Amino acid sequence: MLRFSSLLDAFFFACLALGLECARVSGATFTETRNVIFHTVLRARIEDIGTLTIPDVIATICTITIPRVTTTITAVVESSTASPLDTIKSLLFYYVFYTYGIKAYRHVRARGLRRCMSETVKAVVKDTLLLFLALPPGRSKVQSELSQVRMEIEKKLVPEGTGVQRHLELPHQGQSLEWILKEMERMDEEFGSSNRGENEQHTKGVDWREGKISGTVYHGGMDLTRVIVAAFERYALANPLHPDVFPAIRKMEAEIVSICLRLFHNPDGAGTMTSGGTESIVMAVKTHRDWARAVKGITEPEMVVPLTAHAAFDKGAAYMGVKVHTIPVDPITRAVDMRRVRRAINSNTIMLVGSAVNFPDGNQDDIVALGQLASRYNIGLHVDCCLGSFVLPFLEASGLADGEADAEGKVRYRLEPFDFRVKGVTSISCDTHKYGFAPKGSSVIMYRDSSLRRYQYYVNPDWTGGVYASPSLSGSRPGSLIAGTWAAMQYIGSDGYLASCQSIVTCARKIANAITTSIPSLYVIGSPPSSVVAFASRDKDVDVYEVGDAMAKRGWHLNAITEPKGVHIACTKLTLTLADTFVEDLKACVEKARLAPEGKGTMVALYGLGSSSPVGPTLMGEVATIFLDTLYQA
Repeated sequence: MLRFSSLLDAFFFACLALGLECARVSGATFTETRNVIFHTVLRARIEDIGTLTIPDVIATICTITIPRVTTTITAVVESSTASPLDTIKSLLFYYVFYTYGIKAYRHVRARGLRRCMSETVKAVVKDTLLLFLALPPGRSKVQSELSQVRMEIEKKLVPEGTGVQRHLELPHQGQSLEWILKEMERMDEEFGSSNRGENEQHTKGVDWREGKISGTVYHGGMDLTRVIVAAFERYALANPLHPDVFPAIRKMEAEIVSICLRLFHNPDGAGTMTSGGTESIVMAVKTHRDWARAVKGITEPEMVVPLTAHAAFDKGAAYMGVKVHTIPVDPITRAVDMRRVRRAINSNTIMLVGSAVNFPDGNQDDIVALGQLASRYNIGLHVDCCLGSFVLPFLEASGLADGEADAEGKVRYRLEPFDFRVKGVTSISCDTHKYGFAPKGSSVIMYRDSSLRRYQYYVNPDWTGGVYASPSLSGSRPGSLIAGTWAAMQYIGSDGYLASCQSIVTCARKIANAITTSIPSLYVIGSPPSSVVAFASRDKDVDVYEVGDAMAKRGWHLNAITEPKGVHIACTKLTLTLADTFVEDLKACVEKARLAPEGKGTMVALYGLGSSSPVGPTLMGEVATIFLDTLYQA
């Protein structure tokens, strides 16, 4: 479908080309050329079609632009002595100039001139340094350092020693259940994994049951685990790709989506289950891309996301061929800069993104303001509530949504509107496997209506194997996960989720308040309304990454964040009894980081590398790639 704005682009390109061609063949001066272009093009160019009505545009074209274009055409025809080939070459040049000029203009408008210049300088410096590092002396040093990194990563992840057994080939004869369980137990003990039975003794390594972990394990208790395992056992062979064979799984999935839609105040909406938050987000990007192509004729899609949005949006954009405009956030509120969002919107924009709450620091964007922009420009708005999960929908009922007043009387931790009650919101992602306490590998992507959901589907009626249709990325999916998710939601119920919301959010705010009132070297980033608390250093003598590494030595496994440098903890049920311990350990680690920084911990080394030079992020990428390679080393 050809867009009205595309027709305008073509029309104004023709005006520009005619103006330039007229100036070329007539030998006009620079001033005369500028006047021709100004009168034929710039006064009628409509970059932001959303600011004018279609009747206004038509009136402008009929009364101003067409007469000027007619005059220009006459001048070109009467004065041109160039051959048709020269004219075609000129028009081709003008087309390329116009096309890339518009792209450059939109790019600079979205990012700002200063940021574009800074990015250009950094890119040039990075490429120059990478060129030098590619020369033999630099390449040898880099490879040597990366080899050392590889060895360290393998030492941490790949078990070694005479007692380590590797199963690299199928056994000639199948093993018994007793042997399999015993071998699993032995593999757990190779690195002291805490994946043991509830009555087994723990020997070494990470034990998530101690609760000193940020997010990662959203444990609803052993009773719930047994319920989920029972559901797994019953539907271990189920596959929702075949609803006629497994009708109960189809029904469970539909009911899970329906429950989530009602939690987010859109009972008449639509949605599907996915394998996790990343797939939910990728599906949202795919859906809005295909919708914009079919309805608005957009073939070069762009999306506008906050700096704090999840990396899955960049991943989805990379998969789906969508350009991303990343917008800074307010340093105090941590909400995306709405003025910059508005400047980034153009005729190729397919969607905006807002978080409720974001992963890095647990704050939320202004969803209401984003919704107003989305409605005004008829584009999508996706709200990432993967981490908000089953906490945010229960905050109002818990009495915690209004926040609390600090010592100065200012309200903090207030929850702002974020769900389908906000006009302009077109999709929301929610991870049931986080605070829904469902088994890992379950999430829900929701849409305002079923007509939008249709663009998520993949349908191939011409395949030689028969008609193929799937709702998301996967074809076959584990019905056991759907059954486990359904069982968890039925077992906990709304009262259970309300109670967990109250206890988890109260714990998070207790930690945040303690940092604010009793650790002057640190400050809480933003005003997080939910379960995540991020802190940074206001003391030049305290490196917050040193603090994070010191906390790791005390058994805490926290997340490092950037822009600003910080550390966060996502509170779960496991954290509830450890809030005081966390604060006391944090105080001690702040003093240790001030008086005796080591500079050798994982956070300091890795994130120090990333900010050490323009090539730092590239080297971090190499380290991450080595890490991923090591995951598949048997």
